[in-house]
Amino acid sequence: MKYNLKLFFLDGILFMPTLALISITTVIPFFLEQLGATTFQIALAASLALICTFMAQPLFGSIASRVRLLHWTFGKILMLQRGIFFAFVLSIPLFAANPGVLVWMFLLFWSIFNIFVGSYSVFYTPLLLKLLPREKRGAIRGIGMALGNLLGVGMAALIPIILNRIAFPYNFMLIFSIGCVFLILDAVVFLMMKEQEDTERRVPMSIIQYLKGIPSSVRDDAAFRALILTCMFLVVANSLLSYYTLYAIRVFSAAESHVAALAALAVISNAVGFIVFGFIVDRRGPVITSVIAAVLVISAGTLALTTNSLNLLFVAWALANLGNTCYGVSASLLFGEICPSAKLPLYVGVLTTISLALSSAVILLLAPVLERVGFSVLFVVVLTCGVVSLLVNRLVLRKHLGKRGD
Repeated sequence: MKYNLKLFFLDGILFMPTLALISITTVIPFFLEQLGATTFQIALAASLALICTFMAQPLFGSIASRVRLLHWTFGKILMLQRGIFFAFVLSIPLFAANPGVLVWMFLLFWSIFNIFVGSYSVFYTPLLLKLLPREKRGAIRGIGMALGNLLGVGMAALIPIILNRIAFPYNFMLIFSIGCVFLILDAVVFLMMKEQEDTERRVPMSIIQYLKGIPSSVRDDAAFRALILTCMFLVVANSLLSYYTLYAIRVFSAAESHVAALAALAVISNAVGFIVFGFIVDRRGPVITSVIAAVLVISAGTLALTTNSLNLLFVAWALANLGNTCYGVSASLLFGEICPSAKLPLYVGVLTTISLALSSAVILLLAPVLERVGFSVLFVVVLTCGVVSLLVNRLVLRKHLGKRGD
């Protein structure tokens, strides 16, 4: 148990810096903007991260339900994903002479990368709940992720230096390459984990059986329906973070230094959030922590909607990232409160599929609306998502959990 605890701790340290280096909310929009990408193409990059993920859920959910040892299969999937994307990153200079082609090449390999992201939730959540004791699932991981975020601060500080001192596109190639190295090392961590076969075997499902099981899991479990609604709206709000960066660029003419500052602020916010919310989730549980996430999302949306200042946008950005971190800490553990262990891959996949499908639609539909109406619509959507999540959590989810405890 201590061995795996150390590895989950190391996972946080290695994975979190990549969120600053290969960031769909900061670096990637700026990279595409430099290539002359349209608003639709930038929105498509954010949307593809969701579309490809949820489309792959049935495949990876089926695989997770049938394998004996989750960690070994998951580690190999991660190595393949990250190796393919690293190969593309190293080839970026080959396409630099034609920016339009490079934009579409990036979107292609970004899609492939995110198809494999579909494995994350259906493998990681069961592994977390299986290998770590309940009272240590939040704090230790939170500290590891916080340290990873502090390392990410250093990586974020390198971004403007690399962008200014190294010629395009080698600057972005280097930034993405450093991120890929961290990701490959992180994949090795999962290959090293020690896992025993389950005493209660997971329900094996083909892809068709997995798809057929989705309606019944939602229809027959009222608490799970409430969990879906609580999480779904938070996922939508968090998926819109990339538009904050575009808002700063388009409305406030944010330059490289501002984008780097946003990346650094996101990393710092995440570092603080992982430690604080990790301890809270161990002591108060994931349901209360998800309430805090909704309140932070509401605060971010309200502040961004009612002000017209780049400095205050930075505050809203920090609150939004804290909300995203808070949700990230509590989301996996919520399943331990509600879902039968034998059906975890199915339940996790259902929530992820529904949440990402809605998020993808919202991102794509918002792109033309923001062009014509302005960014105030963005923050109205964020605020509404936070309010709905909070109300469902307090009025519906808590009621069903209370019934289960009786």
